[in-house]
Amino acid sequence: MSFRIDPRRPLTGEVRRILTEEIGSALHHLDAARGRPEQALHKCRKRLKNARALLRLVHSGDEHFCDTENQCYRNVAGLLAEPREATALIETVDRLAASFPKESAGGGLETVRDRLAARQHELHEGGGLEAVIGAATAACEEGIKRIESLALPDQPEQAADVLADGARVTLRRARKALDKAGSRGTADDFHDLRKAAKTHGMHLSLLGRLWPKSIKGRRKAVDELDKGLGALHDVFVMRALLESDGEPLGSPEDTRLLGKLLKRSEKQLKKSCLAQAAELFAHSPKRSTRKLARKARDDLAAAVPREAAAIPTALG
Repeated sequence: MSFRIDPRRPLTGEVRRILTEEIGSALHHLDAARGRPEQALHKCRKRLKNARALLRLVHSGDEHFCDTENQCYRNVAGLLAEPREATALIETVDRLAASFPKESAGGGLETVRDRLAARQHELHEGGGLEAVIGAATAACEEGIKRIESLALPDQPEQAADVLADGARVTLRRARKALDKAGSRGTADDFHDLRKAAKTHGMHLSLLGRLWPKSIKGRRKAVDELDKGLGALHDVFVMRALLESDGEPLGSPEDTRLLGKLLKRSEKQLKKSCLAQAAELFAHSPKRSTRKLARKARDDLAAAVPREAAAIPTALG
């Protein structure tokens, strides 16, 4: 199937289907992480983010279920964060070397990269990773069992309102985070913007058949923003590690170039991300989702007669 709500089918069934597929895929990647943790953990976390975005989209339709399951998968993602982050930090060093080839040509990043690789090996090869995978697997398996308890409104008007409300809440979060990132520019502000933008991108995919106009261009823009915000997040994490006690990345002599490149990268990424986000989230969330609600209501209502007409045929 696909990560997209089919307006021809009842909303409850569609959301149950997608949740089952996403958590099932997360379990598959968790199993694969025992042998190939670098990519498998990243893919698992992506599936969990998909599931959580879906839960946010339909939150007003079954608040208790969505709150409970969102917290569950947030906890699972938290279990996997440190092992995945170890790989992301190595990728950050490689990205800095590629972005600033002249500055890094004389060396200076190799020692840091070696330390990060050793840290990654320790996290991935120790018994702790197996325990993390086991706990995450158990939580996801329990989550799949609870999916059948989800109950959403399936009547066109109510279903459309649920979807529009979820989309609107996320757009408001994105706009609020953009304002804070532009005025204060802290790591937390940009992280909030990234989470909201990523969730909005997933909502575009889920609502591809219901969004008032083509999502292709907007989805591409959101993906580009997410890429930049993801790189910026890794820069913030690396800087925090660089400035922490104990010199985990090496002595000041070994990390001088890294610190310089991180500051340059942060400045460039902040500027480009703010400009991209302003283009995406400048319009009123209320106005955008009012159009979504109307189209969703019409499309969902049109599907009801088709289903009703199909019943005698199926029985015959």
